[in-house]
Amino acid sequence: MSASQKQTQSFSIYKPLPLHKSSPVRRTSPANVFLAKFYRMADIAIAVSSPVCAFLLTNVDTMPSETGGFLAMRITIKNLLLVGLFTFSWSNIFRAFGLYEQRRLAQTSLLRLIAACTCGNLFAFVFVVTSRAGKFQYSAVAISWLISTALVITARLVMGSLFKQTILSKNPRHVLIVGSGGRALKLYRELTARASDNYHILGFVDSADARVWSREIRKRIIGDLSQLENILAGHVVDEVLITLPIKSCYMRIHETIQTCERLGVESKYLAELFQTTHSRVANMHLDNFTLTSSNRVQHDVRIVIKRGIDLAGAGIGLIVLSPLMLLIAICIRFTGDGKAIFSQERYGFNKRRFRMYKFRTMVSNAEELQKHLEHRNEGSGPTFKIKNDPRVTRIGRILRRTSLDELPQLFNVLAGEMSLVGPRPLPLRDVSRLEEAWLLRRFSVVPGLTCLWQINGRSNTSFDKWVEQDLKYIEHWSLLLDLQILAKTIPAVLKGSGAV
Repeated sequence: MSASQKQTQSFSIYKPLPLHKSSPVRRTSPANVFLAKFYRMADIAIAVSSPVCAFLLTNVDTMPSETGGFLAMRITIKNLLLVGLFTFSWSNIFRAFGLYEQRRLAQTSLLRLIAACTCGNLFAFVFVVTSRAGKFQYSAVAISWLISTALVITARLVMGSLFKQTILSKNPRHVLIVGSGGRALKLYRELTARASDNYHILGFVDSADARVWSREIRKRIIGDLSQLENILAGHVVDEVLITLPIKSCYMRIHETIQTCERLGVESKYLAELFQTTHSRVANMHLDNFTLTSSNRVQHDVRIVIKRGIDLAGAGIGLIVLSPLMLLIAICIRFTGDGKAIFSQERYGFNKRRFRMYKFRTMVSNAEELQKHLEHRNEGSGPTFKIKNDPRVTRIGRILRRTSLDELPQLFNVLAGEMSLVGPRPLPLRDVSRLEEAWLLRRFSVVPGLTCLWQINGRSNTSFDKWVEQDLKYIEHWSLLLDLQILAKTIPAVLKGSGAV
């Protein structure tokens, strides 16, 4: 068996490693920091606007009818100081309730929010006491409480839901520890000391003498360092935590980081002594450990914005296009012998499997017929393409030429399994035929409906060029690039060039 065949065989396994019961640490991620800052700023804005809105609502009859008269209303220094004092008190009360603690951001109870808003609005009675004309009444305090409570709860529901849908927090993080010494054991115990499901320890990888392993580590060793590439290639691994001793294992640490870079897996190590070729580095705090994170793709606040764009785009798209999608489904049902929607298992972010949906464009037994058509494959690399595929139905050719068959994937986008923009998800057959580990770097981002490949030739593009464009997207990803690709996708689809 050749080296490439062995590599292919290892890539086709994809069996999940046994998950040892573990719990995640409190992590200080850029997204969590952003969320805490967002809540703080939103609460301050709500603290300022709620009593003002309440005042206007309770005095609507006495407000000037003209804009000039409204702008001429006096804003005294006393009132500004009172608003400042109210905002300061409000902010400190919310902090005292622990509403900005990162460990509570995703699980703040409704009662805690209501209690914080109630205590914060108690300071609104200052406006009642100090109002000489009696225009700020007790009813305004009640209205201020209603407005502020509704806005605070809404802000947290919306942002909390948005964050839960991102790759930063949706799935449990599958962690592999490289090392088997005292620091590895200490980190393992630190991770497993908490009752949460965000992290799962897959096991340990090390080439050290088995006689020095502790009992806890010995039963969780899943391979040595020479097998690391195959382990990363064949399993879902989100993070590799490197705990090898620096003095005696400098080169091994460096090689481990390079292996993780090559396969697009995030690595974290206990020292800042190594230079990476393509990855971005950032300091991460895991309780008592300060780790340097090395990753090609920066999972920061922009990922949350990208997810917001996905939700808005997919939601609006499904609403606007629902009549067309219904018409397509009816046409497929009345002209074919299979279901209107075809689903196929694909590999997504960090090689997680999911079912991708499309409108059926082939006969119902198309996947069974494929093995009899392999000799006619015109696609380069591991992909399967036939220009005049006999399995494609008459309506299927129209749907493929216009890319309308891809519309059901908007449901995958809503579910967080795909994005509007990203490398196309590959079928299991194609992934099993990948012969080089670096090709798996495409799984370091969420797959998408469209990418550079879609606007630069589509099926006319060779596999090597396709991979080159996907990696280019990963290396240079930005929100602006996503918007540019989305803007160019529509004319590319209407033109229909390269579609099969």
